[in-house]
Amino acid sequence: MCRFRRKHSSLFLSWISHYVGNQIPNRFVEPTYTFPMLIELSNAIVSLPERDLLTEVNMHVSQGEFVYIIGKVGSGKSSLLKTLYAELPADGEKVEVLSCDLIRLKRKHIPALRRRMGIVFQDYQLLRDRTVADNLDFVLRATGWKKRSAREERIQKVLQQVGMADRLQAYPHELSGGEQQRVAIARALLNEPEIILADEPTGNLDRETSDHIIALLRSVCDQGTAVVVVTHNLSILQSHPGIVYLCKDGRVSEVTEQYNNPIVPLSDDVEQEVISIDAKE
Repeated sequence: MCRFRRKHSSLFLSWISHYVGNQIPNRFVEPTYTFPMLIELSNAIVSLPERDLLTEVNMHVSQGEFVYIIGKVGSGKSSLLKTLYAELPADGEKVEVLSCDLIRLKRKHIPALRRRMGIVFQDYQLLRDRTVADNLDFVLRATGWKKRSAREERIQKVLQQVGMADRLQAYPHELSGGEQQRVAIARALLNEPEIILADEPTGNLDRETSDHIIALLRSVCDQGTAVVVVTHNLSILQSHPGIVYLCKDGRVSEVTEQYNNPIVPLSDDVEQEVISIDAKE
């Protein structure tokens, strides 16, 4: 289930305590649930060849969490995502993704890591000369699916999941931007990933279509897959709340409480950023 880090209410336990004092029977004690940690960064460094973009990065993502990474253009948010799927080298004290130490991960092992995650790009990156079905079949064959009937069944299943089963034989140029992004999400789901990393998945879409795409990613999260979304679209943070990390001034901080209240007043900096985003749209 898609979730936040929960702050459980103590109301029930307080009511019990009123009658039995501080000695609460075991049957009334709320059970503790633990979820596997899928991403863990401790004092990590995100860098390009010529300079460090982010330092002292502390971040963690557990199974079933929906996480946003926000920040201004050039703040390092997309580079942070690229570090998570080993497109950029990892450095620092600890950078673990799906129990793999990315600091020491050998290049030959990167494909195996990526098969356990799904990646969604802003510009879709569909093969223009192939149909939707062929785009997805290409990925399955490249990741070791030998049996044609199994590939066809899997393709049909993920397209149904994203509402695109009737566009199986369409070419990318015949699809709208929102439809292409749905196909890109279907492609990310092919190998039943433990994590989906989405880099500005709504960057080229209008607001209504953006809302549909985020709702689709939330439905994927509801089934237990962790989802990490890089975005500059601050409006979706309030319509589809999640855990929020902010990249700013070379640091990353969790700012969830500032964005999960639908009537929270925006600071001058954030309001100006929203205005600039609206102007671009």
